[in-house]
Amino acid sequence: MKLSTLDEGGPDGVLLVVSSDLGHAVRADDIVPSLREAVESWDGCREALEERARALAEGRVRTRVFPLESLPLRACLPRAFQFVDGSAYLAHVERVRRARGAEMPPSFLVDPLMYQAVSDAFLAPRAPIAAFDEAHGIDFEAEVGVITAGVPAGASRAQALQAIRLVTILNDVSLRELIPAELAKGFGFLQSKPLSALAPVAVTPDELGPHWREARLHLPLVSQVNGETIGRPDAGTDMQFGFDELIAHAARTRPLGPGTLVGSGTVANRDAARGCSCLAERRVLELLQDGRVRTPFLRFGDRVRIEMTDPEGRSVFGAIDQKVVRFDPSAAA
Repeated sequence: MKLSTLDEGGPDGVLLVVSSDLGHAVRADDIVPSLREAVESWDGCREALEERARALAEGRVRTRVFPLESLPLRACLPRAFQFVDGSAYLAHVERVRRARGAEMPPSFLVDPLMYQAVSDAFLAPRAPIAAFDEAHGIDFEAEVGVITAGVPAGASRAQALQAIRLVTILNDVSLRELIPAELAKGFGFLQSKPLSALAPVAVTPDELGPHWREARLHLPLVSQVNGETIGRPDAGTDMQFGFDELIAHAARTRPLGPGTLVGSGTVANRDAARGCSCLAERRVLELLQDGRVRTPFLRFGDRVRIEMTDPEGRSVFGAIDQKVVRFDPSAAA
């Protein structure tokens, strides 16, 4: 089953059921108003949503069916009560830390990195990345994310895996030049992590078939800047911690509320030929290979596109396609 959110109504938007090929969508707010509320009441609404999806696939829905591309969409999950972002691809961690002269501690092999991210709003998949200053080092980070049911404190990996309701992709926007000073304070990210963007569609794990296994999504995640492919690493390869481990780590001493978003961290493979899912990593590779950095961070007017495709080249979650713009206080007001 594939779900999306129409840009209509209150802060959570209106729930849509989407066809498997992302061609069409039908409103489902007569079943449950929004995706956030669907996750919160999953056992009570899942069967009705699945029947709506079957009816759409079989052509039995006669009203309120629209081409998905014609609809104004929000992030599949416009807001969440919690977003915790991991860093499960140690090839990325090692390369980025090397850029600032820091070694990767051995503990990172067994103890996941994770931070509390911004969750009160997620950018729509085509919303601009509004930044104050190019000197802040504007960067994208292409990730996989899962949306969970409620997870009890101290949950096992098996419980964590069972709590995964939906899978999507995201752009965890980062301001690289602000990160070192924040980390030096010893208290984590704040100003260096603005709003993230989510894909237009979230997908139940069963819809992913054999590509979802071992709590990992085994498909390439393609990132482009201004039409140039930056990377297409496989999201299931070189992921040190599966989502079961990431969720259990987050819930070690506290429960996670239904609708929690858990991010994988920047997707990266040890095979550098597969490219990168952020510019910081590409710059590190350039420095290591050529002794100098050639790729700048994002500039105003640049466009970032992130998309995951299946073996037939079909989009799984729809694309995140964002333009970098200068922050306009009047627009924010």
